[in-house]
Amino acid sequence: MQCYELQGPGGIDALALVDKPVPQPGRGEVLVRLTAASINYRDLLTVRGGYGSRQKFPLVPLSDGAGVVEAVGEGVAAFAAGDRVIGSFFESWTGGEPSEAKMRAALGGAVDGTLTQYRVFPMQALVRTPAHLTDIEAATLPCAGVTAWSAVIKLGGIGPGQTVLTQGSGGVSIFALQIAKMAGARVIATSSSEAKIARLAALGADVTLNYKQVPDWGKKAREITGQGVDLVVEVGGVGTLNESIRATRIGGTIAFIGVLAGAPASELRLPLMVMQQQRLQGVTVGAVDDLQALANALALHQVKPVVDRVFPFSEAREAFHYMASGAHLGKVAIAIAIG
Repeated sequence: MQCYELQGPGGIDALALVDKPVPQPGRGEVLVRLTAASINYRDLLTVRGGYGSRQKFPLVPLSDGAGVVEAVGEGVAAFAAGDRVIGSFFESWTGGEPSEAKMRAALGGAVDGTLTQYRVFPMQALVRTPAHLTDIEAATLPCAGVTAWSAVIKLGGIGPGQTVLTQGSGGVSIFALQIAKMAGARVIATSSSEAKIARLAALGADVTLNYKQVPDWGKKAREITGQGVDLVVEVGGVGTLNESIRATRIGGTIAFIGVLAGAPASELRLPLMVMQQQRLQGVTVGAVDDLQALANALALHQVKPVVDRVFPFSEAREAFHYMASGAHLGKVAIAIAIG
């Protein structure tokens, strides 16, 4: 089989295409022929060498993949050859509260990921692919999809009639918009591109704000709602947190996910957050149970992930460069071919 390896902190162009023997599943394990993978911003950081002490070398990157069961090991009854499956971001976090042990084995960071033609998964880390999704679409769920599900539903507790604010048009933000709409919520979506704003509206955003034209978008969101939004899906980080605080109602939640924009921490409006009794909720993906819940919800509502562009396996490096450009709306995926 072939896979891509990051053999040191050399960046995107240092990704090496290497040949390896196809692994064999042991007891309780499943061999999956991966047909699709997708890229997250976290994967871009990893390839650039910015993922910290948990990153290993050599490393097969990417956390998100889907494919077809090739073979099962002894003791596996839940899956059989030919089943379409998705691998979970955290192999050891099957459910319940997070812990260091459960979050230790993150694909494409602490352990080898999905930019490979075959991979062995523990049987408990796999979820069946919803029938209405292609493998490319399914491969977008484990990180961005589950992160958005955790932010909006599991930790955000959003329901009908509430208001969610999303930032930009990346994978997590688009999933958050879709999930919030499935939950019956109103969505305010921000972007700096009028073309992307039109796409966000077409996906169901009730209100759109161009944050270049309306730099005080947090204040504007509070004016639109009359009291502030119930939840902000915060992907910008410190650089956008002040406006998120302004946008959020008293007692509301900011789901803190991203680190895309920087600003001096001394300029944060933390006293305002305290006075308004807001909750700053860190979100790091989720468990296998959350992946299953997301898959179930998408199947029930027949909702499909938004895939911006698909690259062939041979052009994986180009896929990373495209992701780095920020031109995408939704997910950037890789079709993994055998042969």
